[in-house]
Amino acid sequence: MNLVAPPRQTPAQMRATLAAALAHWNGRDPLWVFGYGSLIWNPELDFDRRAPARVYGYHRKLCLRSVRNRGTQDCPGLVAGLDRGGSCCGVVYRVPAGAVHAQFERLWEREMFMGSYQPTWLACRRLDRPQAVSALAFVVRRDAFNYCGKLAEREMIDILRRACGIYGSSLEYLRGIVHSLRDAGLRDPHLERLARRAERAERAE
Repeated sequence: MNLVAPPRQTPAQMRATLAAALAHWNGRDPLWVFGYGSLIWNPELDFDRRAPARVYGYHRKLCLRSVRNRGTQDCPGLVAGLDRGGSCCGVVYRVPAGAVHAQFERLWEREMFMGSYQPTWLACRRLDRPQAVSALAFVVRRDAFNYCGKLAEREMIDILRRACGIYGSSLEYLRGIVHSLRDAGLRDPHLERLARRAERAERAE
């Protein structure tokens, strides 16, 4: 497979989507961000509070092909998206009001340059206390060039074993999600099973 990425989002496009995401913000209150993939173990955010949380109506799925970070154009990898249906556990981070602009600009550079996500404010139920917060989450765009929907497990395992990009392999990415969820007292049984099977296949080579 040779998956050619479109041109990255222009600065004007990035500014426009960030402004739209922050349009409701009063400039005084802190804002929350929901992490469900690499944002759990590597948030790269200045935050003053962190808590396990769950969102409803969306689930974590390895449904985006990665042509740079965890794969190449010739051998695309897999990374997670937040897709419609079900629920998803993860971690919410509170960004102080004074840091919002700088931190969200950095977040946009990290997550939005390919145009694969729709920034969406979701109700997140904190698991450490009976409280819900509105948090920004990066929901997958099903019309994105690299959206691959639901793949057969055999195909996913083959990709996880082979694909590697500038930040490491797709299997290392999957392990990162599984381990960081466990460290936060959370679990994703589907991804745990997928990681075990991919590791067994890797050892059997």
